[in-house]
Amino acid sequence: MSSESTKAKRGLIIRHVPHEGIAGFRDPIEAAGYELDRIDVCGPEFATADFLSPDLLILMGGPMAVYERYAHPWINHEVERLAERLDHGLPTLGICLGAQLVAAALGAEIYAGPTKEVGFAPLTLTEAGSASPVAHLTDVPILHWHGDTFDLPPGTELLASTPSYPHQAFRRGRELLALQCHAEMGTDPRIDAWIAESSDYLSQANVCPNALRSEYDITGPVSERAGQRMITAWLTELNQPLQSNV
Repeated sequence: MSSESTKAKRGLIIRHVPHEGIAGFRDPIEAAGYELDRIDVCGPEFATADFLSPDLLILMGGPMAVYERYAHPWINHEVERLAERLDHGLPTLGICLGAQLVAAALGAEIYAGPTKEVGFAPLTLTEAGSASPVAHLTDVPILHWHGDTFDLPPGTELLASTPSYPHQAFRRGRELLALQCHAEMGTDPRIDAWIAESSDYLSQANVCPNALRSEYDITGPVSERAGQRMITAWLTELNQPLQSNV
């Protein structure tokens, strides 16, 4: 067996705030053969980070909005490099803010949603979603924590919705998966930082912090396992050779 065939694939995590990491997605991604590196947008290495060389790019969440570009100048830079990666058809996973950045890189409008959607709730899958790896999230309450939404980018398939947020998940081919919800979260203790730093946000969403924390302990592990199955299925599909029609 050649050294090239046994070489580990490289996954790069782009983290927008320290308390929003890859969480439960780490195990299935590493089990699929990826060695993971991480870059924080506030770190000096972000300015020159190569978005084209990783075998998998993973964009995490964050409390900022894509349209807050004056307050966060790095957003323009990230969207530009992300657009180049997507033009090359390279495998990319976007979560919450990451999904919104993907939508922006594909030319979609990002804007405030009708309400702040926070807490565990199931998704409604489209026909395409039921035939995709997102089917593993069927009938499972998934953590939601968002107040912004976006138009469905051209050339993508809608996979899932909730009543307040019709664009919860989308994909383009096999290489791109974007999730507005947090299927990676369920056992990660950094949920305490999410809650501690979001008192005003939770108040606006009419969510009790203590009740949310209790629900996380009860519902979170089941939700996270479903998210892990989804990621395993997506990476399995992603790494299968394309079939020729010849």
